[in-house]
Amino acid sequence: QVQLVESGGGLVQAGASLRLSCAASGRTFSSSAMGWFRQAPGKEREFVAAIAWNGGSTDYADSMKGRFTISRNNAKSTVYLQMNSLKPEDSAIYYCAAARTMGAVSTTPDYWGQGTQVTVSS
Repeated sequence: QVQLVESGGGLVQAGASLRLSCAASGRTFSSSAMGWFRQAPGKEREFVAAIAWNGGSTDYADSMKGRFTISRNNAKSTVYLQMNSLKPEDSAIYYCAAARTMGAVSTTPDYWGQGTQVTVSS
């Protein structure tokens, strides 16, 4: 079992940066692939980024490449999403997710956090 709690969301202006955090509890965090998804009002939840259990591999949705960076600290059981050059279209609820593999975490995660709201004003 993995429990996930996101934090770091908020209201920012376009062009600003935010760093989201996801604190995990449960003994399987360090062996789990982790990911971030987002869901804007009226839209489906979409994949944002994923990172392997040891941080050795990452994957991003095309629209986030170059602006977003996923990282993790297994000693702190935390995964991060650094978001730069934010745009109004990045406004959404951002969810943390966990699964056994990179493939699984980017498509059908086993665990979800409750989400944190990010709002980017123009």
